[in-house]
Amino acid sequence: MSVVDLPPPPPPGRLGFARHEDVDLFVQKLEDFETGKLSADDWRGFRLLNGVYGQRQDGVMMIRAKLPGGFVTPAQLEALAVVAERFGGGKGHVTTRQNVQYHFVPMADVETALRILADSGITTKEACGHSVRNWTCCPFAGVAADEPFDPTPYVEALARHLLRGPYSSTLPRKLKPSLGGCCGTDCSQAFINDLGFLATTRDGAPGFKVLAGGGLSTLRRSALTVEEFVPLAETLEAADAVVRVFHRIGNRNNKAKARLKWAIDKVGPEAFLAEYRAEREKIRGEGGVPLVLPPQPVPPAAGSPSARGGKRLLAQVNEPVPGYAEWAQHNVRTQKQHGFSSVVIRLVLGDITAAQLRGLIPLITQYGEGELRTTNEQNLVLRYVPDARLPSLHRELVRLGLALGGANTLADVVSCPGASSCKLAVTASRGLGGQLTELLDRRPDLVTAAHGLDVKVSGCPHGCGQHYIAGIGFQGGMRKLAGRPAPQYLVYVGGGIKADKAEFGRLIGKVPARRAGATLERLLDFYIASGATSRDFWSTVPADQLKAQIADLEKLADADAVEADFIDLGEQRAFEVVSGEGECAS
Repeated sequence: MSVVDLPPPPPPGRLGFARHEDVDLFVQKLEDFETGKLSADDWRGFRLLNGVYGQRQDGVMMIRAKLPGGFVTPAQLEALAVVAERFGGGKGHVTTRQNVQYHFVPMADVETALRILADSGITTKEACGHSVRNWTCCPFAGVAADEPFDPTPYVEALARHLLRGPYSSTLPRKLKPSLGGCCGTDCSQAFINDLGFLATTRDGAPGFKVLAGGGLSTLRRSALTVEEFVPLAETLEAADAVVRVFHRIGNRNNKAKARLKWAIDKVGPEAFLAEYRAEREKIRGEGGVPLVLPPQPVPPAAGSPSARGGKRLLAQVNEPVPGYAEWAQHNVRTQKQHGFSSVVIRLVLGDITAAQLRGLIPLITQYGEGELRTTNEQNLVLRYVPDARLPSLHRELVRLGLALGGANTLADVVSCPGASSCKLAVTASRGLGGQLTELLDRRPDLVTAAHGLDVKVSGCPHGCGQHYIAGIGFQGGMRKLAGRPAPQYLVYVGGGIKADKAEFGRLIGKVPARRAGATLERLLDFYIASGATSRDFWSTVPADQLKAQIADLEKLADADAVEADFIDLGEQRAFEVVSGEGECAS
């Protein structure tokens, strides 16, 4: 390889979201709790609002690093790597809300971890608790050929405006927001969020369609259209109005029925819209909310070097290595900027090691735009890769163990953490997620033939793994077998998000956990044999016929049970349902 001189790097990229005063206050509140000045309930509420969750294991915590828009800079990658290395068991976990989580962090190390993250600009403020959660965004915003305009600056403006706002941490329950821009799709999943913005135009002018009240869990709702078109200048005002209405009318007495969708159901859509319009008028009367767009990094220009940061670039050998073509088929996406592509880095169940996080730093500065984006499929995206350098990048990803193909295909299974750490989870969903991933890796014929499907796994009805909107989804549950608890999975088919609504899967059976893999194969064989090409197929088949496909797998008599039926997937000891007040519901 040779060494090439590069021009000076551009100005620093995005501004951070962290404040060290937040960490200082966290330490002070912890001391107050330990000395009896703060009650256990008050400490728990404060801790959650600062992104620190209790786990089902005593003495260890989950820390959620909040990444608005999914943006990650090189300095932040290093901080994420350090926390993973020192406190996270050597890895981080990308979530379906584009955050990075760490599990099993000793409470004594939480302060240090928070300070390391804050030093790089990463906050955990309002990453959890009854607050405005992380803003998710389409990872291809700004490079997608079919978007009406680049919505990236607006998701950052919204996140900065609402973070630490007067209502943002005192809501009746969490409020999940998202923003996207691709025409004809809802890749940002706005229809299952409490608050969603979708880029659009009216008479040539850019603006947003505003949605509210979407959600999964035990009450599934596709979001209500609040306004068909809001001019860009009124983006923050529209968000403020939804947040204020929720703050005022949300249920503060019953946590199980406190999300915005429940409030809309209670008062009715028309009454909610009237409340929203009244709030908009009130905000205008107060002088409005000026839209201030934060400075954005300058992307590489066509024909120029793509390096970001550092004075020199190692010019890699650009000959493809084995596996390149298969990898590029699904992991490379052409951008609207001529000569550039985006690369999806597929992570198995969202996991990435400290070494891999650190290994990506020179790649994003030497091949891409100088930052990564996380995705709601638990992956990473590196954008602005010159087409001519894709083979070289693939070579480097192979070296890091990050060149797994099949991104965003059936093989790319999504799963929540499950009972390995969450108090609410019934089953160890990651065990099933890993098993299904291995199955699909062994059966590439299924992945190739089963177009238009995805697989998602959740450990309980709350749906953090988004199984309700999967082509085939699995929800953890429990059955009694020979008088003993045994893990099982509820099977859903036909879920998904369209351009105008979310559709939720139909429940077709409940299978013992160890038969879930066979269930997936059975359903895929049926799907392929029927000549189906999209998840819409499931809605065309009568429910009885769907249930018949797995009826024999569902049945398990007490006398036929073996010891494996009483052990959860990926676990060693007998299955048990641990009841407790969960802090880790998404």
